[in-house]
Amino acid sequence: MNPWTRSLLVLAGLMGAAGVASAAAAAHVGGGANLETAAHFLLFHASALVGLCALSLMLGRGRAVLHLGASAIALGALLFSGDLASRALMEVKLLGGSAPFGGSLMILGWLTIAASALVARRA
Repeated sequence: MNPWTRSLLVLAGLMGAAGVASAAAAAHVGGGANLETAAHFLLFHASALVGLCALSLMLGRGRAVLHLGASAIALGALLFSGDLASRALMEVKLLGGSAPFGGSLMILGWLTIAASALVARRA
């Protein structure tokens, strides 16, 4: 396993843990719809990252494009969810435009994943 794949898997694990913690906080502490949405995005995209990493292990050509898309998804989910969670728990925006930028980055990441299918070849 190369370092990029390993880093994405570590990030997926951390995102999954943060998603579970966010869901628990939304249910028990409060935080409303923003915190629930943050939890959902973290959990869904953490699972997707694990699957993408598994797929990347089978690829020869196209692996870098897949990794690039997965990295964009991870960063986008962190920015998006982080902004929503900070609004819900601290009533503070993470950074100006973090949620829309993170959402756009996730969309771009998914489009990059789609493009990786056009160049992918088995190892």
